[in-house]
Amino acid sequence: MPTSVRAPRRDAAENREALLAAARVVLNRDPSSSLETIAAEAGLSRRSVYGHFATRDDLLRELVTVGARRVATALSTISHPDPLTRLALIASHLWREVESVRMMAVLAVRGPLAKNTASLLSPIRVSVREAIHDGQADGSMRTDLDPALLARLVEDTALLVLEESAEHPLAARDGHRLTMLMVLGCVGLGWTAAGTFIDDTPELQWKDHS
Repeated sequence: MPTSVRAPRRDAAENREALLAAARVVLNRDPSSSLETIAAEAGLSRRSVYGHFATRDDLLRELVTVGARRVATALSTISHPDPLTRLALIASHLWREVESVRMMAVLAVRGPLAKNTASLLSPIRVSVREAIHDGQADGSMRTDLDPALLARLVEDTALLVLEESAEHPLAARDGHRLTMLMVLGCVGLGWTAAGTFIDDTPELQWKDHS
């Protein structure tokens, strides 16, 4: 007699989602928070957590994986014929995706799961390198640095803004602009030129989605 695969019970699936949602809140507040704290935030017992995640690291890995995939998907459709605008759009969209979970985002890219996160975010890195290659080709970006090196510096620059805003909170609008200013400065624009470029480019204007 053929056996059927039984779907997870609805309450089990809901509990798993509740744990992930609670972990986003708790770990963004304090990355060292325990499983007990996360379970309490989700309204569950510590014992119930083990039905979904054997260890805190397993929960963290799942949370980082889901988040990185979401960011990669959100940025996958960015396209613009002008390399500077394209690069600024990547920076601005990245900020929008992670600004509400800044501590978690820093943990994902700087913590023990950095290699896993890097693999999931590789499509974004490709897009950054392509924008820089095109910008160097048309003369809009500095050409004194190898494009692969410049791409890494751009990434580090965006992460520095995120780390700064995690320690010293920035308003969402301010962080959005600062991320673009820093990235454009990294590829060769002066601070006044970068500011003017942002102000004169409609696609780069802040839009409040709250």
